Amino acid sequence: MDKGVLKLQFSVFALVTASFANIYITQPILPVLQNEFAVTPVQVSLTVSAVILGIVMSNLFLGFVPDRFPIHPIILVGGICVTAGGVVSGLTHNFVILVFARLFQGIFIPALTTSLAAWLARTLPANRLSVVMGSYVSAGVLGALGGRLLGGWIHPPLHWRYAFFSASGLIVATTVLALLALPRSPVHRTISRHTDAGFLPLLKRGDLLLVYGCGAAGLLIFSPIFNFLPYRLMDAPFHFSTKLITMIYLVYVLGIFLGPVAGRFSQRHGGGNTLVVGACILGCSLLLLLIPSITAVVLGLLGVCAGFFTIHAVAVGLLNQKLSDNHGKANALYAVSYYGGGWVGITGAGFAFELAGWTGVVGFAVFFTLIPLVAGFREKRCDLTQSPPHGLRSRQPHEKH
Repeated sequence: MDKGVLKLQFSVFALVTASFANIYITQPILPVLQNEFAVTPVQVSLTVSAVILGIVMSNLFLGFVPDRFPIHPIILVGGICVTAGGVVSGLTHNFVILVFARLFQGIFIPALTTSLAAWLARTLPANRLSVVMGSYVSAGVLGALGGRLLGGWIHPPLHWRYAFFSASGLIVATTVLALLALPRSPVHRTISRHTDAGFLPLLKRGDLLLVYGCGAAGLLIFSPIFNFLPYRLMDAPFHFSTKLITMIYLVYVLGIFLGPVAGRFSQRHGGGNTLVVGACILGCSLLLLLIPSITAVVLGLLGVCAGFFTIHAVAVGLLNQKLSDNHGKANALYAVSYYGGGWVGITGAGFAFELAGWTGVVGFAVFFTLIPLVAGFREKRCDLTQSPPHGLRSRQPHEKH
């Protein structure tokens, strides 16, 4: 591999990792923030869900900005704004300002992730794109884990506010690195009539809506479980410290390996079967989380990761398999539904937590496993009625958002 590709690959990996780290930085310390700001669990969960809401608000727009403007100023503006939001979050003693600073971060995070991915897809040749996007996917998983570890391990040795300052410093460093490493390329302002069909035709397709529903349901289930996990583990019978709770988040590493495994399983056994298996694993693992045993909790969390990443990976593969054009718009809609599901999940589960505690959160999550389960059975029927000749099954592209 030539040095140019390695340099580009490293800069993309670093920037995306730092960006995703900012999303979940408060998750392991929600009880700490709740006590410090004297707010409810629903309110304190806004420090995570507001970032996700910001991503939903801007993701479609920032996915198409690189078609009109060079990538370097987009990344510069995004880096400055995400950094500013992080610094304000670390300094403020006003909860409302903290939430709005987090929302501000979320609005500009897609400038460092979605815009970058769109620019890479438009700019790089296919052989380089697959290599660099592999780094992009891994960086998303590592960044989400890293943000949780950063937020949980810096408190209490210093203070949770230092986690924001550290994350902001990472954004500054990786933004500068990306600005230096990314090659300058001409901006193509012409859009072909064939691909400029808009979003409405995609939203009218029932098969795609089910795939979007799988993405939304996946993060809707996954996010609240990890969001309210600190409350479960700080309570009886566990009484874990913040540092010990943060270590439990290491189960997230499983996601780095499960994506490719799910893709291969789907190719061999079909997307419908894989969705059904993923939904069943997810549902059974959620029930394990109700058992007051740390062994059951860890096994349940591993299963939740396995089910979630399986559903997510297969849904993206099925989406691209069903398309002959408009891949960019379809994947942008998937990203919006995916993050929208995460926002709904954290918000809805917050009310469930206030009503029924951890049992309410798990019950809320279990209900939505019906979506990938129904989608899987429908896809199985499609596989039976539209199965290609033996040996000619189409390959499923594989990526994550």
